Amino acid sequence: MTVKGQIVIPAKVRRKLGMKEGTRVQVDVDEGTHRIILTPITREFIEVMRGRFKGKGLLKALAAEKKREREL
Repeated sequence: MTVKGQIVIPAKVRRKLGMKEGTRVQVDVDEGTHRIILTPITREFIEVMRGRFKGKGLLKALAAEKKREREL
């Protein structure tokens, strides 16, 4: 990790996940295992999230979910 808190995702992993320069990533923490979970925000990810939050504004729903997670 750099002094700025940045990490490098190895090229092999990026290729496997289809990540390219500029790919946005959702960062989650598994409190039980102390692991960082990185999820590339792809079209497929957005479609899954749309189904999960059907009837709500996607960004508002994601923001609300993140807020609830921070409060735990």
